[in-house]
Amino acid sequence: MSFDLAVLAMDEAADVAAARAMFERCTAGRHDEGEPDERVVAFYERLRARFPDSSPTPVDSPWMSTPLAIGVDHVIMSLGHSSRSDAALRAIEALATEFRLVLWDPQAGNATLPGPG
Repeated sequence: MSFDLAVLAMDEAADVAAARAMFERCTAGRHDEGEPDERVVAFYERLRARFPDSSPTPVDSPWMSTPLAIGVDHVIMSLGHSSRSDAALRAIEALATEFRLVLWDPQAGNATLPGPG
């Protein structure tokens, strides 16, 4: 069994409805074009340095599918339920906070929004 999480590059006016809409747009393949948001790039680089997402997926990987789904404004991750996933979840939460990204949990319909900068 797996669960998904996404980090979304949104502005400070983001709310749960906007995060849901952006996630749905991204998963439907309607991606924004342009230069990658540097917050997303930094998040992805730091996360994959600790938890590689290369194929084939390593045995001790938290990822259920690789490579991670990335776009100019998001990273979508599918995690398994394991102790390795717990460590990845803690890293995802910390990095999302550090880089001021919205953390979207599509299973619960919850968004963790960055506070004002």
